[in-house]
Amino acid sequence: MRYFLHSLFMLAGMMMLFTGCAAKQPPLKAVDYVDLPRFLGDWWVIANIPYWLERDTYDSKDTYRMREDGKMDNIFSYKKGSFDAPVKTMNGVAWVVDKKSNAEWRVQFLWPIALPYYVIYLDPGYRFMAVGHPSREYGWIMARDKKMSDGDYAAVLKAIAAQGYDPARFRKVPQS
Repeated sequence: MRYFLHSLFMLAGMMMLFTGCAAKQPPLKAVDYVDLPRFLGDWWVIANIPYWLERDTYDSKDTYRMREDGKMDNIFSYKKGSFDAPVKTMNGVAWVVDKKSNAEWRVQFLWPIALPYYVIYLDPGYRFMAVGHPSREYGWIMARDKKMSDGDYAAVLKAIAAQGYDPARFRKVPQS
């Protein structure tokens, strides 16, 4: 019983952590439309707001693949601590919540927790993008290549700042 209560309190605490700050700002706005077949594939994490899992990661990447059930595999791969570390992988599942835009998803790496995932910036050429969470406590800037020009990076930071993000909180992820 103690284990059950401990797990229940941990789950409740995590849910408050992931959703508790969202009401302090206007709602996060996703892009108008994401062409899913064009969006699928590899996205290198150029920068993020570091949290416990992604602190001290190298060569991190998200891969999105459509599944037969209409959901997507969300495969997060990274190296912890250095470029020489072994590649670690986390397998999650994602699904579209807003079918009109395809820009608002839920992502689940650990059942039963499914977190909001909003595509809040998308380059017209699908070369780079930003993903946000309604709390603004989590955010990612990703690109199809491991490197992103300073001008493109600055443009994404400006766009996400207009959505209430503090650009100074983003840290670049080392990519080899």
